Amino acid sequence: MFEVEEYDRQSGHFTFGRGGFQGARGATAGGDWFVENLFEELDAPGEFYFEPAAGRLYVFHNGSGAPGAEAEAVVPVLRVLFNITGTQWQPVRDVTVSDISFRSSRYTYLDPHGVPSGGDWALDRVAAVFLQGTKGVAIQRCAFERLDGNGVMLSGYNRNATISHSDFSFLGGNAIASWGFTNETATDPGRPGVPLAHAPAAGVDGTDGEHPLGTLVLGCVAREVGLYEKQSAFYVQAKTAMTKIMGNVFFNGPRAGINVNDGFGGGDDISRNLVFSTCRESGDHGPFNSWDRQPFLTTVRDGSPSLSMAWRHIHHNFFIDNYSPQENVDNDDGSAYYQTHHNFLVYGGNGMKNDYGGHDNRHYGNVYAYVRQAVGVCGQQPGHADYFYNNSVVMTGTDVGGFACDGPAKTVVHGNAYYTPTGKVTECKLGLDAWQAAGNDPGSRVGTMPEDEAILGWARRMLGF
Repeated sequence: MFEVEEYDRQSGHFTFGRGGFQGARGATAGGDWFVENLFEELDAPGEFYFEPAAGRLYVFHNGSGAPGAEAEAVVPVLRVLFNITGTQWQPVRDVTVSDISFRSSRYTYLDPHGVPSGGDWALDRVAAVFLQGTKGVAIQRCAFERLDGNGVMLSGYNRNATISHSDFSFLGGNAIASWGFTNETATDPGRPGVPLAHAPAAGVDGTDGEHPLGTLVLGCVAREVGLYEKQSAFYVQAKTAMTKIMGNVFFNGPRAGINVNDGFGGGDDISRNLVFSTCRESGDHGPFNSWDRQPFLTTVRDGSPSLSMAWRHIHHNFFIDNYSPQENVDNDDGSAYYQTHHNFLVYGGNGMKNDYGGHDNRHYGNVYAYVRQAVGVCGQQPGHADYFYNNSVVMTGTDVGGFACDGPAKTVVHGNAYYTPTGKVTECKLGLDAWQAAGNDPGSRVGTMPEDEAILGWARRMLGF
């Protein structure tokens, strides 16, 4: 997003000014453009135009006749409506925010943004409800509606925050964003003015605790997010660990529904969520996306400093990849230590996917409905192979997919049920019988595609409904 610095009417050229830092990668051709505050476009009820030189506001009245004398024009000016801020050493403790409706914060898409970690996203560290330096804060039964920026921001040190049974709708940015600090700055973000001895070389060090840990997001509903910033989600985290995202419903978003921007710490649990109609205004991704391009040092894995994260679990979810389908669980760019199991995953190019150095990812006990192929993964190092086993895969194609067919980091594949239009399947350029006769993919079988009701029956039994 940019401010228009100049417009040449003769050539029809726009010159962009401030902006362009919101994280989108853009395109060299095509794509939709949006523009605001043009008098020529004031042609629908509810729209407005502000003429700065005259200080005059034009409004297309949404009603019959002229506005009544009691009509008011309300201009939002606040970015933050509720601010709970302490420090790691003096945190704000055990505050509960309940049964409040938050609406009409101002837009923030031209505010300063930062790259939170090694993923594609940029974020603005601001939201209608802002938490930093807290312990045990609970947000429950609240409504976040018509906010032009983010709904909730967990910034820096936060422990055991809970966001539960709340509704998010018609937001300019993310519903919930969680963004920690590492020692990448010359001074400590939690203690302004206190220098850090090893900055900026210590930018991967997350052992100082200045990050959200143990957050619970439970029973929330979110829809129509990312109205302005298209790189937005129901929930996005960066430099954050041990989050539980459970029992939520998310739909109608421009990008991934849940985005994990890095491999910081791990130990997260993403379970029993319904996510669909994501990526409506972008390609790539699906209901869930992750990156892991940059190592981080944390103590989450086993209590001692480690660059490897604890396992993340994605389980018992119902994901539907019905827009720009690539994968329901898109483990991008080095993503590692994921156990994805007992999910009902509908549509997509691949059932399991990782790339660009991803490793130690395991899919098991899942039901995949109408995916092109079962697996599409990159090669790994010995001792860090991927696993794909005990899954039911209803495929629109007839090849299991691409993976390491041999070598010291051979992909571990066994016990799967493949269903194809022809009742036959190939694997590593051989028919399944021939591939198994050579000692591979033991216990797997292939059949013709089942009826929809049979697939739904598998899902019901697995998810318990």
